[in-house]
Amino acid sequence: MSERRACRLVNQPRGTRRYQPTQRDDEDALTRAAIELASQYGRYGYRRITALLQRAAWRIGRDRIERIWRREGLKVPQKHKPRGRLWLNDGSCVRLRPEHGNHVWSYDFVSARTHDGRTVRIPNPIDEHSRECLMIRSERRWSSTKVIEALADVMVTEGMPEHLRSDNGPEFVAKDLRKWLAATGAKTDYIEPGSQWENGISTTPDCDYRSTKIAALH
Repeated sequence: MSERRACRLVNQPRGTRRYQPTQRDDEDALTRAAIELASQYGRYGYRRITALLQRAAWRIGRDRIERIWRREGLKVPQKHKPRGRLWLNDGSCVRLRPEHGNHVWSYDFVSARTHDGRTVRIPNPIDEHSRECLMIRSERRWSSTKVIEALADVMVTEGMPEHLRSDNGPEFVAKDLRKWLAATGAKTDYIEPGSQWENGISTTPDCDYRSTKIAALH
């Protein structure tokens, strides 16, 4: 079978059968130089790397470096949103740290699912000083009124906290909840968005949350 007929049957251009790729002698050395510069200057793109290579006596164009850049999977890392400053000039942290029991409580929701696939939400307030889980209560839905009732039950048995740390969820920033906390004398301490590590509940306390969820569902 002739080449013309074979290419027609497989719907392939004849030029692709005759094309011979050209491998330049300096391709490997240029690739190594580009990768080395990209590792040294992490915020530089292929355009600035091309300028540095041209300054180093490489007779190349920007398109060739762009092909190498894509082939080697090089890219400039994304810029992250700047966060607020958490440290003072003397090295001390702005974050409120617990000094004794009932000084700082943290609370957030743990989600689980029952056998029918429905969601259950469980608030687990902890005392950041003792790392003790103060309450386990499961509900399908939580409103600010239910959060107030749950916190009131805990405060009757455990005492009044000086500070309550939480994220900016709708249940925690509700006007009724903030007004009630102000009446009790407890101060709210909301963590910065994107800084979940500031919440004491994000580090594992001295209780097993897996068994906690199972016990709450039973």
